[in-house]
Amino acid sequence: MPETNSNQMKFLYIKRRTKTEKRYTAKMGMLTTKVIYVKKYLFGLPIKTLHKYRQTYYGQIKNCEDCFLFV
Repeated sequence: MPETNSNQMKFLYIKRRTKTEKRYTAKMGMLTTKVIYVKKYLFGLPIKTLHKYRQTYYGQIKNCEDCFLFV
């Protein structure tokens, strides 16, 4: 794989970021979980969230639409 110059700014790129959020599920109640966001950036500004998912205690990957954000 060829090396890229770190001084060059990419125009369009995808970045994955993990945040800890409090969520509520009907079966388990209050849940503090790590949520992974996959976002598309243009010139360093976020454009669109491509995917949002969380990993359970048992290692399963689940979509975040089955639990609600608790604020």
